[in-house]
Amino acid sequence: MSQKPFSPASLAAQAMGWIDPVTKAVVPPIHMASTYLRDEDNGYRSGRIYARADNPTFDQAESTLAALEGGAKALVFSSGMSAATACFLGLAPGDHVVAPKVMYWSLRNWLGTFATQWGLSVEFVDADRTDAIAAAVKPGKTKLVWIETPANPTWCVTDIAAAAEIAHKAGARLAVDSTVGTPVLTQPLKLGADIVMHSATKYLNGHSDIIAGALVGAADDEHWQKLRTIRAQLGTILGQTEAWLLMRGMRTLFPRVAWACRSAEALADRLATHPMVAEVLYPGLPSFAGHAVAKKQMSGGFGGMLSVRVKGGERAAIASAARVELWKRATSLGGVESLIEHRASIEGPGTPCPPDLLRLSVGVETADDLFDDLDQALRRGHNS
Repeated sequence: MSQKPFSPASLAAQAMGWIDPVTKAVVPPIHMASTYLRDEDNGYRSGRIYARADNPTFDQAESTLAALEGGAKALVFSSGMSAATACFLGLAPGDHVVAPKVMYWSLRNWLGTFATQWGLSVEFVDADRTDAIAAAVKPGKTKLVWIETPANPTWCVTDIAAAAEIAHKAGARLAVDSTVGTPVLTQPLKLGADIVMHSATKYLNGHSDIIAGALVGAADDEHWQKLRTIRAQLGTILGQTEAWLLMRGMRTLFPRVAWACRSAEALADRLATHPMVAEVLYPGLPSFAGHAVAKKQMSGGFGGMLSVRVKGGERAAIASAARVELWKRATSLGGVESLIEHRASIEGPGTPCPPDLLRLSVGVETADDLFDDLDQALRRGHNS
């Protein structure tokens, strides 16, 4: 009788059960080589030619991530931005793409500047409304629909299955930024997406000590090989040490995300009735506009990210962030340490982020300590 398949959590914890065949080490080595020996007949039967194309240190992280997402192949990149932009650089000038109004700000800015200058036609929509996506796609012309769910920093939720149906009907691919959803909570490929993108700097690594990105494809087809070629030719590869650290972080992905989800949900519940909070934005709250869709497509929790809109407006929000002690005022998310940020001042002019909003990335500290620190900061900030 065959053994039942191991759970994704177990596969991640043991990095697919990989053991170094030479030393029998349970932790893989870092391969620092930049080039590889040719065979006597000038071939490369090892499959390796030059480290700008790939490196053995990539193998374990890519195979593990592909397995966790249920994909055919994965590619690691030098940053989340390099992974995301590769999807658009694989298109041709004149192609039409649909993207969310609320999304990672750096990518939104890139789409509105470089991508349009290069010749792409970019249309931004309220992606939490499937009718808005459907109205924006142009059959035969739209080549890519890009969504982010939950979307940074208001955490609005897009129906992945519905977006996939709309994209495919128009002859387009669907790519999903699932950085916040993580493979622990959301499986975009199983819902019909063609590509999943991660800023692997965040939850996949989880220790705030590397910059990395990743793509996972539903099929190892001609388009996927084009993305691989783009990575090699642009040189947007991940360093060997960073690839090793990424795999190190992914081994604790499931317990870290589970802990963050529990704490974030507890904080959202308590902050929803806080006298200094005007609104809590969190997909796990039944009152949240996207809760029903999130409940349908997320399992095991609603993520470790939430935002609060502070009574007293921008001034009170910034003053509150200045008074935290346990939370750290810093950009990024998904690490073991809890971070707080006044997001509108980071994004600058043109941001859709409300000026009274504070973005919270919940780490692995105790929820009570995190709440107590926010409580005193909000009260002192409101009275400043």
